[in-house]
Amino acid sequence: MAGTIEVLVPGGQANPGPPLGPELGPTPVDVQAVVQDINDQTEAFDGTEVPVTVEYDDDGSFEIEVGVPPTAELIKDEAGFDTGSGEPQETFVADLSVDQVIQIAEQKQTDLLAYDTKNAAKEVVGTCTSLGVTIEGNDPREFKQLIDDGEYDDHFADEAAA
Repeated sequence: MAGTIEVLVPGGQANPGPPLGPELGPTPVDVQAVVQDINDQTEAFDGTEVPVTVEYDDDGSFEIEVGVPPTAELIKDEAGFDTGSGEPQETFVADLSVDQVIQIAEQKQTDLLAYDTKNAAKEVVGTCTSLGVTIEGNDPREFKQLIDDGEYDDHFADEAAA
């Protein structure tokens, strides 16, 4: 490949303007084709900042690799808030269901150190702690303990059966 460009773009909403356009302008690729391909591949992340790598060749061919947004961004998007709590141990800004936590864990699992969804969910809960987000009305640290105690094993049973 002749070159690589790494940018953060809003999922499904990339356009030929900054930050993408100025980076792609001097390259031999069709900017509109790259933008369309990125939007097609990031549509599921609808507006959430997504890391994208564009590798291009001198003949104008290109390959796009889409990363997964940061865990905090996925939580904010799922819970519907913009800014975490200034006092995350005392002031909570949102509440997630266990199913929402599992959904985020499944989206992020390839980027996490966890070897299964249950442990990936515990990593997501750790991020909830620093953002001031409760799960099922519980403080995230208490919720993590409930996972460890097996209270939510039925939610992870489908994965174990697979």
